[in-house]
Amino acid sequence: MYQVIATDLDGTLLNSEHQLDPFTIATVRRLASAGVHFVVATGRHFRDVAGIRDLLGIRPYLVTSNGARVHAPDDTMVHAQSLPCETVRRLVRPEITGAHGRVIVNLFANDAWLIDRHAPHLLALHRDSGFCYDVADLHGHDGSDIAKVLYIGAPADLEQIAANLEREFGSALYVTYSLPDCLEVMTSTVSKGRALQFVLGQLGFDASKCVAFGDNMNDIDLLETAGHPFMMSNANPDLIARLPHVPRIGNNFEAGVAHQLRKLFSIADELAC
Repeated sequence: MYQVIATDLDGTLLNSEHQLDPFTIATVRRLASAGVHFVVATGRHFRDVAGIRDLLGIRPYLVTSNGARVHAPDDTMVHAQSLPCETVRRLVRPEITGAHGRVIVNLFANDAWLIDRHAPHLLALHRDSGFCYDVADLHGHDGSDIAKVLYIGAPADLEQIAANLEREFGSALYVTYSLPDCLEVMTSTVSKGRALQFVLGQLGFDASKCVAFGDNMNDIDLLETAGHPFMMSNANPDLIARLPHVPRIGNNFEAGVAHQLRKLFSIADELAC
């Protein structure tokens, strides 16, 4: 029987409004109360995910910043891998981000989301948690304790940044997309899958006992690590092409994860509308 459930948030557990569906909350709480362990694995910041976790009403392990940080159910940080300080200082420079200034640059520090300009439209993604950014002079940041650098912009601009990163850093970085307009950068030893392996070791379970759900390119390692991976029907086509053997389930906007969990654990869909 499955003992661990690992799930992405945006495009997976959260609906199209980046919020939790009541049916999803009820399903997750029911399984957690039965002793099933949950792992939330996301590119989001720990403080952001902690707010979503509180709405779920459970105490899961939190894998955040695509695996650069892992927090135990009591919120103790048990695993951390930061970008080198000098690398962070280079990642915010115009030579990487583009002299045009169109791309929004973000740093995920241990306790803060730092951004290079006001971008109120981004706050809609964080309504459930209430998490907010701090506008800062990123060029003046010393680069310490940064889990992730996030670039938000048009796909063409991000494609150029990705090329710049490849040219300047090669394999020293883990570069991935969480959304078509979100390019994320961590140190090379970071991934959701590696973080999940760490958590499974903490829990004492083999990957064969783990179910995982994802929808985008930053979920590749997560899905490859779990013994029972599932992909959303709304998944990125590139992810579908990369992992054609992974079964696809319902859409995130129809509580697809919750419905699949009820099938796996033989729970009647009595709450379905």
